[in-house]
Amino acid sequence: MTRRDRLRELDLLRFVAALSVVLFHFTGFNGPGPWPHPSRELFPAMAHLTRYGYLGVDLFFMISGFVILMSAWGRSPGEFVVSRLVRLMPAYWVGVLLGATLYATAKLGNGAPGLIIPNLTMLQGGLGVENVDAVFWTLWVELHFYVLIAFLSVFGITYRNCLVFMTAWMFFGVFADEADSKFLKIMLVPTWSPYFIAGMALFLIYRFGPTLLLWGYVVVGWLLALFWGAWRTEAAFKGANENVVGVAVTLIFIVMILVATGKLRWLRWRGLTVLGALTYPLYLTHSQIALPVLDAAYPGMNRWAALALVIGVSMLTAYAVYRLVEKPGQKWFKDQLRKSLAPLRPPAPEPAVPAVPAPRRVEPEPVPFTPTGPAERV
Repeated sequence: MTRRDRLRELDLLRFVAALSVVLFHFTGFNGPGPWPHPSRELFPAMAHLTRYGYLGVDLFFMISGFVILMSAWGRSPGEFVVSRLVRLMPAYWVGVLLGATLYATAKLGNGAPGLIIPNLTMLQGGLGVENVDAVFWTLWVELHFYVLIAFLSVFGITYRNCLVFMTAWMFFGVFADEADSKFLKIMLVPTWSPYFIAGMALFLIYRFGPTLLLWGYVVVGWLLALFWGAWRTEAAFKGANENVVGVAVTLIFIVMILVATGKLRWLRWRGLTVLGALTYPLYLTHSQIALPVLDAAYPGMNRWAALALVIGVSMLTAYAVYRLVEKPGQKWFKDQLRKSLAPLRPPAPEPAVPAVPAPRRVEPEPVPFTPTGPAERV
C-alpha cells in the first residue's frame, strides 16, 4: 500500500480494535490479570461495556482478510512470506523477551525459561506449549490464514482464483465442523474464517467494484460470524449476552463495508497512520507491561489514576517499540531475508548477442589497360 492510497480509516480501526482489547483486559476481564482482583470487579460500571472488548479480535481478523489480500496482490509467494515475517517478528520477539525479563527479574508473568525458545518461533500454538502472553493465541490463528494465502499465491492471486479459494474455504470449513474433523478444523479454523473470507470479499469490492456474488460472500460471512459469536458466549466468554455480541458483530461488518465502499475516505488525518503503527506493539505488550506498573502503583494509587497510568505507560512502550525496534529492525530483517532468498530466484536470462555477419569479400575493381608510350617504358 503506498502513501498515496493508504487507507487511514483502517489505521483508525486497528487502533480501536487494540484499545478495546486493552480496556477488556484492564477493566472488563473476569479472570486473573494485572490487578490483585478481577478487573471487572474494580470497574463494574465500565465492565458492562468493556467486557465485550474481546470482540476487537474479531475486527482484527476482518481487517486482516482485507489488508493481507491487498498486500499479497501481485506478489510472488516468496515476497509475500518476506513481507509477513518482516511485519510480525521484530515486535513479537520484543514481546517474548519482555516476558522473559519480567519473569527473570520479578517472577511476574508467564515467561518461564522453558517457554521462551518455543515462543520465539511463534509456533508454540501447534506444539502444545503455553503462550508467554495470553494474547499470542491470535497470532497462531493469523498464521493459518497466511499459510492459506501463500498457498493461493502459488497458483496466482487473481479475481477468479480468489472466488474459488473463498468458496472452497467457506464450504470445507462447514464440512470440517460437520464431520468433527480435528485436522480440517485446525487447517481451516472455521470458527474464525468467516471474518477473513468476508474481509477478502470486501477488498475485492474495494478494488473491482461491488457485485451480487461478492455481497453474497459478505452476507454468508456475517451469518456464520453471528453463529460462532453466539457459540463463544457459552464456550470461551461465558456470561456475555449473545444479543449484544450479535449487534457488535453486525457493527463490525457495517464499518468494514463503509471502508470497502469508500464512505470513510474523509478520514485523512496523518496522525491516524501513527496510531495504526502503534497498534501491533500495543497489543503485544500491554498485558505484560501492566504487571510491574500496577504491582508498584496499586493500591497505593487510586484505581482510576492507576488505570490512566497503566494505559499511558502501555502507549509509551508501544511507541518505543515502534520507533526503536520495528522501524530499524524491519528494514534490516527485510534486507537479510531477501539476500537469503536470492539463490532461489531463477537467473536472469542473458541478453541475446546479435550475430555478427561475416565480412564480405570485396573484389578489387579491374584497372583499365592503357598502353604506355616509349618514354614510359622501363
